[in-house]
Amino acid sequence: MKLGVCYYPEHWPKSRWVEDAQHMRRIGIQYVRVGEFSWSTIEPTPGELHWEWLDESLDILHSQGLKVILGTPTATPPKWLVDRHPSMLAKDEAGRVRGFGSRRHYTFASLEYREECRRMVTLMAERYGQHPAVASWQTDNEYGCHDTILSYAEADLAAFRLWLAEKYDTVEALNKAWGNVFWSMDYRSFDEIELPNLTVTEANPSHRLDFQRCCSDQVVAFNKLQVDILREHSADRDLVHNYMGFFTAFDHHKVGQDLDVASWDSYPLGSLDKEPLYTEEEKHTYLRVGHPDAGAFHHDLYRGCGNGRLWIMEQQPGPVNWAPHNPTPAEGAVRLWTWEAFSHGAELVSYFRWRQAPFGQEQMHAGLLRPDAQEAEAAKEATLVAQEVKVLAESIGLDADELMSLPSAGKVALMFDYDACWSLDIQPQSRAYRYFFWCYRMYEAMRELGLSVDIIPSSGSLDTYELLVLPAQAHITPELQERLNAYQGVLLAGPRTGSKTETYQIPENLAPGPLASLLPLTVERVDALPEHTQPAVSGRWGVGSLKHWHEQIKTQLPCLLKDDGGNPVLMGEGRHYYLGSCIDNTLLKASLAKLSGVAGLSTCYLPKGVRVRERGNVIFVFNYSLNTVVFEPQDAELVIGSKSLGAADVAIWKNNK
Repeated sequence: MKLGVCYYPEHWPKSRWVEDAQHMRRIGIQYVRVGEFSWSTIEPTPGELHWEWLDESLDILHSQGLKVILGTPTATPPKWLVDRHPSMLAKDEAGRVRGFGSRRHYTFASLEYREECRRMVTLMAERYGQHPAVASWQTDNEYGCHDTILSYAEADLAAFRLWLAEKYDTVEALNKAWGNVFWSMDYRSFDEIELPNLTVTEANPSHRLDFQRCCSDQVVAFNKLQVDILREHSADRDLVHNYMGFFTAFDHHKVGQDLDVASWDSYPLGSLDKEPLYTEEEKHTYLRVGHPDAGAFHHDLYRGCGNGRLWIMEQQPGPVNWAPHNPTPAEGAVRLWTWEAFSHGAELVSYFRWRQAPFGQEQMHAGLLRPDAQEAEAAKEATLVAQEVKVLAESIGLDADELMSLPSAGKVALMFDYDACWSLDIQPQSRAYRYFFWCYRMYEAMRELGLSVDIIPSSGSLDTYELLVLPAQAHITPELQERLNAYQGVLLAGPRTGSKTETYQIPENLAPGPLASLLPLTVERVDALPEHTQPAVSGRWGVGSLKHWHEQIKTQLPCLLKDDGGNPVLMGEGRHYYLGSCIDNTLLKASLAKLSGVAGLSTCYLPKGVRVRERGNVIFVFNYSLNTVVFEPQDAELVIGSKSLGAADVAIWKNNK
């Protein structure tokens, strides 16, 4: 459990660098990320390389005992490079060039830009691959930020045609897979295929899905290009990329296969204000501390993308600058967010940024220091966390460095699949339905029951889980079906599971497709509902309302919930259950509590805004609410905090069971 910070020495006079490094150590900082936006500083003109400033800054950080995460600067190619290779620029869906003047001005498919990246990353790796300060490398920065995954430039069309030819081999196979007989869309060759934009009305959904997959694979290839170079020259350093919250435009699991650690950039207040997932009541209640499950969901998601390893590369330290509104965090919120990350297995929490910049696009984005170099509020909270980490380590008899070895896995797994997300977002059928939001609400309900949840990919191991939830696994591969057949725990499949084939067609036996072998039922028709329509549902497991998606199902399975017309909503027995509709939070929580009981898991209805996470024999309790809450785990000894938690407060207990 270590603290870090993002630092930009090139933004400040050299006379401050030693003082900054010493100040970081006083706060308790151990890791410093540098370099990810520095291309034009390193190479102001083609071939003219200025390494001296980076050499000196790394040496200073190392002299103060700080470890460096060195970023490759490929998210911000300089103007001269864009002028040299204008075809590297992306185009938006309307065909307009996305030009120079901010950042992320490239398309992943540009072969010219990839070669420039290969050159720059090689130069950096050769120079710093064995530098004693460099403990880790970050590839690029926030892949896809500012909607930069889908690009419609000439390079993207060329890459897409090659990708399709490799996947389908013949255009006849593609025509069949896409159902191109519909609307007379058959192609004679791969060279006739265009990108799925600028069509008169909706493009073929199979076409759109394959384009999304292709663009995702371009990210994987772009990242791997850098990884291969860094492995060659810096083989014993961790490689990491910083993902973003609420972002699904590429497959993070595939990118993570080439990395050592997954990290993400956590901005709880900005995402609360910006995301349409949240109600106005939630935005009001959690205005200054963030939604109780926003950070947790992404911690568990990205830990699953990182082979069990998680870092937070950017943790919000104060007001940000990019949301519709940018309130100040509540007192204690930065401490709470840091401990929440540690409770979900984070090895490192790094704050963005060290000092607030007085210039550029982010001058209203807070840091640990204000623009005048005086400590902001978050610096004091970071200092407190660093002290508390030592207290926790001593209380459980571990060295502070050994805290990372505490097990972080839960007994419940939620399956999150990027391909399923793309499939269901391409044709949501109801504007009120979104795959990500439904997964999030299912996760939220389980967290409100005090369950520690892992988020796993469709390829993930199932063996250690007592309860497995498939919120909406649109396509069931033969490999996944085989593992589900062998799974010995309790399985809940949600609405839209098994509703599509790999090529985006309705299965011959209808939904749930191949899963019907475990859940003998047929989805005969669907009812995609607007937000204001919420029919009643009731049964042995509770009462409530349907929302967004309701399936009309034929089955002989026992029905635990039915709609007001007597149609099945939740059905199953033994170890296999199917939920055919989205349901309100109260009923969803009651149903998951019943299923947890079937799986032999204990649950508790936590007070509003309170969340609990267990890690080994340590119990973390968080209060996201506005009110003081009293909560005391059974058979536990208090280590940090109090059983009476104020707003944005944390308590840490040692489990004596």
